[in-house]
Amino acid sequence: MHPSLFAMLEELHIRADYLPKLTRAEILPILGNYEGVFVRSKTKIDAEFLANAPKLRFIGRAGSGMDLIDLDITKKRNIYVFNAPEGNRDAVAEQTLGLLLALLRNIPQGDRQIRAKQWLREANRGTEIRGKTLAIIGYGNIGQTLARLLSGFACKVLVYDKYDNGFATQYAQEATMEQIFAEADIVTLHIPLTEETRNMVNAEYLQRFSKNIILLNTARGEIVSLPDLQAALESGKVLGAGLDVLENEKIDALTPTQQATFDYLIQSDRVILSPHVAGWTYESYIRINEVLVDKLQDFLVQNEV
Repeated sequence: MHPSLFAMLEELHIRADYLPKLTRAEILPILGNYEGVFVRSKTKIDAEFLANAPKLRFIGRAGSGMDLIDLDITKKRNIYVFNAPEGNRDAVAEQTLGLLLALLRNIPQGDRQIRAKQWLREANRGTEIRGKTLAIIGYGNIGQTLARLLSGFACKVLVYDKYDNGFATQYAQEATMEQIFAEADIVTLHIPLTEETRNMVNAEYLQRFSKNIILLNTARGEIVSLPDLQAALESGKVLGAGLDVLENEKIDALTPTQQATFDYLIQSDRVILSPHVAGWTYESYIRINEVLVDKLQDFLVQNEV
């Protein structure tokens, strides 16, 4: 957490302990001391965790993903759970656009070639965003921000959100998945990881696109089946992929199958990888704190704490 957090909490008269280096085994015995916790993306808040936290009243997720929090138990216990997708929406949207531009214009490939003293202009002829149809899957904070960024690129933006509708704006056109499968040139994922979305982007999903597509994933790695993505890259169904997330981000502890796919991805000029940093900017580091504290303050006011 950015150190700006603690002054913000003091203004709310909240005492906070900062314990980022504790192991899970060390966290569990002390949870009974706390009425609230803030966590990032590696702390699993499950039945065991919650059983050790009888006084817990709120959980703040410093970021957007809620997949490691057991929302059924927290709801039953009336624990207020909130996240901060507003804090890094600009960062993730910018990274998504950056991955797309890098893919379409062969930027990493050209850089590597020049460093190897190869000056290959025709081999790096690029493709423009203009005139393409780009599909945003999931229209929350990040999807909406990305749509605004794309407004200057003269492309058609289609949006599908299973749990929202009636949101067509000057930046995007609401669409069905059938329309997206028929028209999309570029597909970008901005949905949470749930049991419903786990491995959602698999061989069957990718084959439903009428065109060969560019795929971008700055959401959660487990949404995309990487072996199926590899097969689609090999067949040409996927022309290129920009991945900020992987199904297993402990890249020194991959299964044999994961290792084989990883080896393919890292040697491919049609794949660009980044280490889960889409939302990881100096600005978002502070803004996430501001969003968390604002939401916590609302909770305290509403509950007259």
